[in-house]
Amino acid sequence: MISIRVPLTEARDASYDVIVGRAIWDRLPQLLSERCPAHRYAVVTDSRVGALYGARLLALLEAAGFAARSFLFPAGEWNKVRSTWADLCDQMLGAGIGRDAAVVALGGGVAGDLAGFVAATLHRGIPYVHVPTTVLAMIDSSIGGKTGVDLPAGKNLVGAIHAPRFTLADIETLTTLPRNQIAAGCAEAIKHGVIADAAYADDLGRAAAACLARSLAALEQVVEGSIRIKSEIVASDVLEHGRRQVLNFGHTVGHAVEACSRYTLLHGEAIAIGMAVEASLAEAAGLAQSGLRRRLLDLLDQFELPAAVPDTLTCDDLLGAMRSDKKARAGAIRFALPAAIGTMAHSADGAWTVEVGSNDIRSALEANR
Repeated sequence: MISIRVPLTEARDASYDVIVGRAIWDRLPQLLSERCPAHRYAVVTDSRVGALYGARLLALLEAAGFAARSFLFPAGEWNKVRSTWADLCDQMLGAGIGRDAAVVALGGGVAGDLAGFVAATLHRGIPYVHVPTTVLAMIDSSIGGKTGVDLPAGKNLVGAIHAPRFTLADIETLTTLPRNQIAAGCAEAIKHGVIADAAYADDLGRAAAACLARSLAALEQVVEGSIRIKSEIVASDVLEHGRRQVLNFGHTVGHAVEACSRYTLLHGEAIAIGMAVEASLAEAAGLAQSGLRRRLLDLLDQFELPAAVPDTLTCDDLLGAMRSDKKARAGAIRFALPAAIGTMAHSADGAWTVEVGSNDIRSALEANR
């Protein structure tokens, strides 16, 4: 078991630890007592994860003498919306969850974002912890304190930065994930390598087959490596005014693909497509070294991830979704683009994102069909 610090001193010193290991769920009651004591615990999870782990987690808490209750919502990204947030708040208030309670976010990225947003807003903010059960949640969505829900206009347009008291990532929970979910989570790991660490990107290529085969040793190395990269970037820019924007590589196009496909693609699959398109943009703009896109495509292929924009998605629809993206400024679409594997480009004014015109975006989308 290892502990990785996420230093969020800029956000009222909301620093916390991510605890990673195998067969460490039994540590949860002690960690809650030490780092997130509460009168009651509200376990928020989706219907799929609840069926797998909900009863086990409640039994663990109750055996330790904690008062706990589970609150379920239907599984699926399309349920990460305001109505689900409102339903969870109503259920918890109806059950008497007060300001002396805490939330346990159990599951993947959707559960973490929703549960975190409930915790950030219920009674104007109560504590919570992450217990992620997917690669994506362990290495990305549980790191940095972002919470929120999607709107019809775009993803994560309503939310708050509300850091957990700690995150407990038990690698053994990943054994229940299907192969495509493992791959989709590793798309974010590929992103971490591209934006910050070329050696880590090389390591990912060598570990791809083992990760897809659910090797716990390989997955543990990926989870630990990505957490270290993301926590360092987040610590340098907690409120996303500067460098933290590099974490959006692949996400401007990826979020548009995800929304326009009506979430038939997994988040990581959409981000893989987004990275391929945005690598094309970087090369076409002269920002990236020649061959960067080819290296990225090789990595995506090793993890059996898609790179082609679906023919069913039109450029007009995708551009419309990008203009609603939270990273857009004054109606202009901006991107975090790589200069090389492990290094990000800057705009002429030193910003971490660059503005790209609609015609260039169309060309990149069509080049990746």
